[in-house]
Amino acid sequence: MKIPQKFFARQHEIAADYLKELDKHLDDIVSGRATEMFEVRDFAALLFVHPTHFSNTIKSATGHSPCFFFEERLMEISKSMLQNVSTPISEIARILTYDPSNFTKFFKHFEGKTPKQYREEYFNSLTKKETVTI
Repeated sequence: MKIPQKFFARQHEIAADYLKELDKHLDDIVSGRATEMFEVRDFAALLFVHPTHFSNTIKSATGHSPCFFFEERLMEISKSMLQNVSTPISEIARILTYDPSNFTKFFKHFEGKTPKQYREEYFNSLTKKETVTI
C-alpha cells in the first residue's frame, strides 16, 4: 500500500509549526512574558494534535524527538546568556525556569562542563584571541 504524499506534507507542516512555536515560547520565557516552561503536551495542544501523535510525527518528519529540538535550543540560549558576565548563573537558571542546581545538571549533561566552567573557558578564549591579535 502506497502512503499518500499529503501525509508527508502534513508531517512536515506539524514539524515546522512546532519549531516556530518552540522559538516563540522560548523567546517569551527569556523576555519574561512567560514564566512556565511548556511540555510536549502543551505544544501538541497548540497544534491541535494528540501528544502521542505529535511526538511520533516530529520523530518521523525530522528523525529527532521534540525534546531534542527543545534541549538544543535551550543550550543555544544558555550559552548565549552565559557569555554576558554581568548576569549571574543563578539568574540565568531562574529566567529559564530552573533552580540553579538543576540548571547546572542540565547544562553539564549536554555540554560536558558546568555553566561556570563554560563561562570561564569562553572568556579565557577571548583573552587569548585578544593577546594574539595585538
